[in-house]
Amino acid sequence: MEILDNFNANQIISRIYSKKKLKRYAQVVIGVFLSALAFNLFFLPRKIIFGGISGLSIVVNIMFDIEPALFIFITNTILLLISFLILGKEKTYKSIVVTILFPIFIQLTSNITDIIDFNNADTLILALFGAVVMGFSTGLIYKAGYIGTGTDIISVIFSQYQKTSFGQAILIINSLIVLIGALVSGWTMALYAIIVLYIISTITDKVLLGISNSKAFHIITSKETEITHFILENLSHGVTIINAYGAYSGKQVKVLMCVIPTKDYFKLQEGIKELDSEAFFIATDAYEVHGAN
Repeated sequence: MEILDNFNANQIISRIYSKKKLKRYAQVVIGVFLSALAFNLFFLPRKIIFGGISGLSIVVNIMFDIEPALFIFITNTILLLISFLILGKEKTYKSIVVTILFPIFIQLTSNITDIIDFNNADTLILALFGAVVMGFSTGLIYKAGYIGTGTDIISVIFSQYQKTSFGQAILIINSLIVLIGALVSGWTMALYAIIVLYIISTITDKVLLGISNSKAFHIITSKETEITHFILENLSHGVTIINAYGAYSGKQVKVLMCVIPTKDYFKLQEGIKELDSEAFFIATDAYEVHGAN
């Protein structure tokens, strides 16, 4: 049964990646190009070492005057070979396109500051704009089903062998690179880098998940009839009632599940409290809602 499940899962994954190939390739190319543009336009001129192999290339450029594109290409190629040996062909495949395109686009856009001059702009403004563009482009790459290069590969390997999450691995590695950057370009730039990393992470999530316009409620209450009536009549939204039981108490309980627009969040929250002050409920962002409950 496990072999069959794995076989079916692999078939499903293959079908997912076979859909809209041209659109996904275009998405990756646009994402990589925007990343290179943000690097050369916002980060490299002000020496903002924001993490990743890109950030490390700025350190190397400051210390040894090595072109970032060359350093990124050599480093990512080595990491790609390591990934192939450790993670295997399937996981490495999704990094090849980005590994090749990113240093090429960095080299092609290396003179962008001759066309667009931000010399008089405030460093914080440049950092913020660069972070938004970089976060958007990273989200495009991930959403197309591809993996970034450099630290993404290191993070996958690190998380696999150190039993940490991918997010934690990225945080640890980027923190080390930012620390190195602080020693090279100063602590002020390190503070900018921390802001940049946070914005990149936030924007990437927004591109991947979208902006939530709905809230999903799961409500455990002894007054399910009253709360259900309140949602149906006053908020005009459907409710699904799920039979469940408490693992600790062993008692049968009713779980009300509903999805409402964010604008009605306060109404339902306060309505639950008014009808049953002892009710237990969880409200989470709902990024996609299909069908009816």
